Amino acid sequence: MTKRVVTLAHYYTSPEIQQMADKVGDSLELSLYAKEAQADIIVFAGVRFMAETAKILNPQADVVLPDAGSTCSLVTQTDVAALTQWRKRYPDHVHVSYINSSAEHKAVSDWIVTSRNVDDIIAHLYAEGKKVIFSPDRNMGGYLNYQYDYDMPLWSAVCEVHDKFNETALNEAFDAVPGEKYLIAHPESPLPVLKKADYVGSTSGMLNWVKNYQGGAKAVIFVATEDGILYNMGLARPDLDLRQAPIYAGCQCNSCPFMKMNTVEAVKRAQQGEGLHIDYLSPEQMDAARLPIERMLEFSQRYYA
Repeated sequence: MTKRVVTLAHYYTSPEIQQMADKVGDSLELSLYAKEAQADIIVFAGVRFMAETAKILNPQADVVLPDAGSTCSLVTQTDVAALTQWRKRYPDHVHVSYINSSAEHKAVSDWIVTSRNVDDIIAHLYAEGKKVIFSPDRNMGGYLNYQYDYDMPLWSAVCEVHDKFNETALNEAFDAVPGEKYLIAHPESPLPVLKKADYVGSTSGMLNWVKNYQGGAKAVIFVATEDGILYNMGLARPDLDLRQAPIYAGCQCNSCPFMKMNTVEAVKRAQQGEGLHIDYLSPEQMDAARLPIERMLEFSQRYYA
């Protein structure tokens, strides 16, 4: 019997990879799709924590990551043993973790969030009178504390791509554009960048902002996130002047090296069953990690229905 192969690709992969995929999306969209996918094999063109999430949500599927090296700095900068000790310092707090985290990290969390639903979930918890600690992304947590006057203790890890955006380079880029200009930014960026933004949101949120843009036709729109999404934005609005925000004077060249490990050749091999099979998670570990993910998905399906 021929096995059914479903290929998922994140927006940050290259255009060639996205064209090979059955579904392209952000973390939340791909998590929902993976959960319901009627597939024998799920090829996840993304990074390892995404493939782990797909396996946790669809344990019957054989989930394959094209390149075993495609990890994430938010994972590599987080020692889960140290994280567990940190959590014990706040026994009366709810531990909310960003989905950009390992399965081991998720297993010691109470809620998982994505950049699309983090504002709503944390607001929901505070409305219930809960106290929250947030991991692993220091920039995202810092922005939430600033924006909503929360007092969440934060774990200290960053996305190495988004953390490179800086206020000085942005100011120089803005000064070089005499007319109308905008900045949209992902919340993994540093706080000074986010304070300058006209819109802060998830990858899909930024894409929708561009799709719905009704401002001046000659405006320059700077985008502070990984460069892969510029492809999708350009397809949606070829009439707009879209530029990746600079990381230093004159540079618009900020890519995630882990996402770019998903080459055409690697994805083709994964579709044939080669690559890193996500078969190393124990049933107990997957059960522990699934609980906070399911809380997020239930909330999202209810809140965004």
